[in-house]
Amino acid sequence: MQLRIRLTCRKFEIWALWLFSLVIGLYILNFTLALIILNKDVKTTRGMLYPRESETREVRSLDGIWNFVCSDEANPTQGIRDNWFSNDLSKSRPVIPMPVPASYNDITTEQALRDHVGTVWYDRKFFVPRSWAKDQRVWLRFGSVHYEAFVWINGESAVKHEMGHLPFETEVTHLLKYGAENRITVMCDNALIQTTVPQGKISEVANDGGVAIIQSYTFDFFNYAGIHRSVHLYTTPKTFIEEVEIQTKLTDNNSVGYVDYSVVVNGTAANEADNSLYVRLQLYNREGELVANSTSDSKLSGSLKIQNANPWWPYLMHSDPGYLYELEIKLHAANEQLLDVYRLSVGLRSLSWTNTTFLINGKPIYFRGFGRHEDADVRGKGLDNALMVRDFNLIKWIGANAYRTSHYPYSEESMQFADRHGIMIIDECPSVDTENYNQALLGKHKSSIEQLIHRDRNHPSVVMWSIANEPRTGQLNADTYFQFVANYTRSLDSSRPVTAAIATPWTDDKAGKYLDIISFNRYNAWYSNTGRVDMVTQRVIDEATAWHKKYGKPVLMAEYGADTLEGLHLQPSYVWSEEFQTELFSKHFKAFDALRRKKWFIGEFVWNFADFKTPQSYTRVGGNKKGIFTRARQPKAAAHLLRQRYFALGREVDQCNLPEDLFTYIVDMSMGGNIKNDSSDL
Repeated sequence: MQLRIRLTCRKFEIWALWLFSLVIGLYILNFTLALIILNKDVKTTRGMLYPRESETREVRSLDGIWNFVCSDEANPTQGIRDNWFSNDLSKSRPVIPMPVPASYNDITTEQALRDHVGTVWYDRKFFVPRSWAKDQRVWLRFGSVHYEAFVWINGESAVKHEMGHLPFETEVTHLLKYGAENRITVMCDNALIQTTVPQGKISEVANDGGVAIIQSYTFDFFNYAGIHRSVHLYTTPKTFIEEVEIQTKLTDNNSVGYVDYSVVVNGTAANEADNSLYVRLQLYNREGELVANSTSDSKLSGSLKIQNANPWWPYLMHSDPGYLYELEIKLHAANEQLLDVYRLSVGLRSLSWTNTTFLINGKPIYFRGFGRHEDADVRGKGLDNALMVRDFNLIKWIGANAYRTSHYPYSEESMQFADRHGIMIIDECPSVDTENYNQALLGKHKSSIEQLIHRDRNHPSVVMWSIANEPRTGQLNADTYFQFVANYTRSLDSSRPVTAAIATPWTDDKAGKYLDIISFNRYNAWYSNTGRVDMVTQRVIDEATAWHKKYGKPVLMAEYGADTLEGLHLQPSYVWSEEFQTELFSKHFKAFDALRRKKWFIGEFVWNFADFKTPQSYTRVGGNKKGIFTRARQPKAAAHLLRQRYFALGREVDQCNLPEDLFTYIVDMSMGGNIKNDSSDL
């Protein structure tokens, strides 16, 4: 009997051990599968040319005051279930007026709307003229909706798009009522999770009234949401120019330019085998004079040659920076019938880079600029043309030649402005603080880069692609993940170098080997060794040198700085004071000058251009105050110091002229008396 019991117990132990081993094995298998990331294809973008009027196209803006409804946080899909899109929103809920474009968060005085998590709804009505019904197509285009958008026209589903800060469009020819009133309805969802770009987390936390829905994220800027950029209706012919891609280069000491072009056509005629389409291109200079023309081959591609070319130069590198030509593209049928006309600006420039330098038009570049944010009081991240022009005036006033679109793509209007003013852009996708690498995240990350490059590939101001900001590149899967992302970026555009702003220590980083340019962020005397400006210069030199030694590539510092409360003055300098920001900058300048002598250090970017809003935190006083300008775009003390440095660098590197008001008059050192005049006194 006892033997039988022992045998039974032994069988049970064996069975339990087997079950335990099976569970552990399955766990290990699942963990291993989670670590395996495959380089799958992503859907590519079509069309998306910026809306421009021409002989064959009309453009109408839908910007203005829309109706707005905020969903219940606990019931975000109610509007879908109850078909709010099938009628005026006012029939379902009380509406409030909401400007478009703008973030909705700061428009009202309600805390609940500012901190809302989940869906909101917009609608408005508009007329479409009868003439639009004849022999043409109509398209609806959004410059940006953050984060996810669902759009209906007259109650019918029109388009869905996931990814903030990037445009999307759809044909609505079949959904419109011509010569009558129409209704557009938009549902916007701002929720960020671990597979969105950027990432976030949603949680439920007990509060005094029950449970609150909390959106958390690690990035240090406010998650503004809404219809952030302009909404347009535009027409095209039935067969039309859908895409244009150009590549430029300069030869013969920059005196001869080339524009290689490729055009994609959409429409009925494009699908007819017996209808041979072609495009004629004409390039005009700033004075409107024709300087080159071309007729395409059957593949709608070809090249233009420009004699006595005017190259596109960055600001302060030439007396006439940002020179743009106008490219006119005319689509013809085989019988010479004009089908469509589209125009865009073209800058002639060539880029190249080695393991020590970055060159534009054959001349080495030293970047001096900023990280920035699209951020302002009241309108949040909404497009504001007045603010955009003010920002570019300040960029030029301070002598900067570049900025990074931290940490997402900026408006198309600002990219066009940078083209015209010769401001170089490191164009960054919306991946920030990337971690917990997985298959779904990789797909969306690659999609964000594809959409960005598709939108911005023709801008001469874009000189570099940034595939992430402060990703956790020390994590286990970072190596494979960023190999896929970087190589995918190059497959889309090999004419520009690839970078990422890395904050992981160089000893732990796994991504830098896949980049062309090493960009690093470090806040000496702020987040580390707070207040110790005597621990800045050598640390910056040592870290930049270590990055170059590890990867053998050009290095730039993409972020450094200190929060500064405007009007706070403390002597000796103390953290948060304007004196401290100025002194910290000076210590970095000394490091940068030592690094510049090594030849492989190619740039310095202050964080940040202007103060900006962040989530509420006891470490933030009304937001991030690292700007050299206030949120109202007024200079702090360090702005004047930075201006003197940037123009001094421009004088040294690019032989630019100095502004007359760069230095304030103090004393005439040529006067007699006991005043010394040797260089040791300066």
